[in-house]
Amino acid sequence: MEVQLQRSYLEYSKALFREGVLDAQFVELQMLRDESNPDFVMEVVTLFFEDSQRILNQLSNTLNEQSVDFKKVDANVHQLKGSSSSIGALRVRNACIAFRSFCDAQNVEGCLRFLQQIKQEYLLVKNKLEALLRLEQQIVAAGGVVPVLNDFS
Repeated sequence: MEVQLQRSYLEYSKALFREGVLDAQFVELQMLRDESNPDFVMEVVTLFFEDSQRILNQLSNTLNEQSVDFKKVDANVHQLKGSSSSIGALRVRNACIAFRSFCDAQNVEGCLRFLQQIKQEYLLVKNKLEALLRLEQQIVAAGGVVPVLNDFS
């Protein structure tokens, strides 16, 4: 059972890399986990979820104001980009990079369109990471060790 769960975990992880959902930074994050803090990855990812949701709400509010403060929008997108980069959420990070060009052009319509794109990418990575974390919990509950991905192919 434990070996089968580990195999499923590795296959699912590889799929997330192939799909461009995650990048090598996620593996770096996994490597920081040790016996003294086995829930480290889960804690960091949970903070990312909470932080991202807060930032997305702020972006929605700011972009729907009568007079849009593009410096505030840019700061929020920059923060989300940094947060997503730190856990390896590649598609969210890439959407943030594209979003900033609309912000630089002070294009409200483009910003609103890309905000929807970022929200979709965020929900995708959230759902997939939650599934990956559930697999981690099952492996640990079965008495196993969560494998670290070192080959992304």
